[in-house]
Amino acid sequence: MGIGAAAMAVMAVVLVMQLGDGSSLVSLGLYGAAFVLSGAVIEMSRRGRTRLGMAVLVTGFVLVLLAEWLLRSR
Repeated sequence: MGIGAAAMAVMAVVLVMQLGDGSSLVSLGLYGAAFVLSGAVIEMSRRGRTRLGMAVLVTGFVLVLLAEWLLRSR
């Protein structure tokens, strides 16, 4: 739960920074999705699915970062 909460805090800070930079709506949506993903991982952990939650968290963040990189390289 702690890692999910820390990830949520980091995504909130990054989302606020992206809002200040005037990033694209798709980019903001990706970070918003990562924020929601962190909340889902906290709930999974609360229900005893810690390993599944960590797998979802890592996979989700890798996909978000990859999508962000692909959007910026266009």
